Amino acid sequence: MATHYPLDHTSLRPGAVAADGLVIRHIGFSDLLEALRLGWEDFKAVPSHAIVLCVIYPIIGILLWRMVLGYSVLPMLVPIAAGFALIGPFAALGLYELSYRRELGMEASAWHAFRVLRAPSFGSMLGLGALLLAIFIAWVATAHAIYVSTYGDTPASAIPDFLTQVFTTSEGWRMLMIGVGVGFLFAAVALCISLVSFPLMLHQHADMSDAMMTSMRVVAKNPVAAVEWGLIVAVLLVLGSIPFFLGLTIVMPLLGHATWHLYRKAIESPLTTSAHEVPEKEREQRYAADFPSVLLPPYGRKHRFFDNSD
Repeated sequence: MATHYPLDHTSLRPGAVAADGLVIRHIGFSDLLEALRLGWEDFKAVPSHAIVLCVIYPIIGILLWRMVLGYSVLPMLVPIAAGFALIGPFAALGLYELSYRRELGMEASAWHAFRVLRAPSFGSMLGLGALLLAIFIAWVATAHAIYVSTYGDTPASAIPDFLTQVFTTSEGWRMLMIGVGVGFLFAAVALCISLVSFPLMLHQHADMSDAMMTSMRVVAKNPVAAVEWGLIVAVLLVLGSIPFFLGLTIVMPLLGHATWHLYRKAIESPLTTSAHEVPEKEREQRYAADFPSVLLPPYGRKHRFFDNSD
């Protein structure tokens, strides 16, 4: 069952609320679990659509696996897989749209997910997406440098029992500890600037800088919850990546939908309906006596919006 938030159609105008005027709520672990539950409900309601939107992840994963086998870059497989968490918030744009439509009690289909392309702030979304991609590339390059500093330029395929050496030698443990530490920093930066940024840009039409600042304010007010959410994302991504990344067809949609509900729990705003998505007209009862007045513009404008607050 979709979660409905009260509607105030008097505030339905682009840019009506600035990001700096938003109220940041305190959230706890129970709110994170509730966001996951609501995300799961969204996924169950539109599973085929979510899988179509996220099927690129297992495809990329399988291609990367083949690349690893063919070009002997095995040490880069884990960093690249971990990097999915960095660019995942941008890839889930269509999922936020679907969750938003379900929240309003509107029809949610595969085509509706692409309406995010018409959002007034889509340019800002692309900008932040490009920034996350740059962070992802920097992380992969850094992970490669850590490997080279440990094992040199020797291809992984030429190292006997590579995984055994990683987990049973001092060099391997040093590489793991440095890699995990550096990876945590990259993940922390990405989490801080994108925790609620994309849903905020979709819903409030905030620009990139305002969305990033608001996201950091959410993290600053809820540091424990932010860390817990990061751990939840990491664990789910690991579980989804084990069977050749195929589990990501469930994990990524779940996290995408849950992120929308996390945003709704973390931020209080008077703006409740996106200006790029006008609610569908209610089919009110018409009478023969209304003809031909129903054909005139004032009639239609008078009934442009309907209240869906129940």
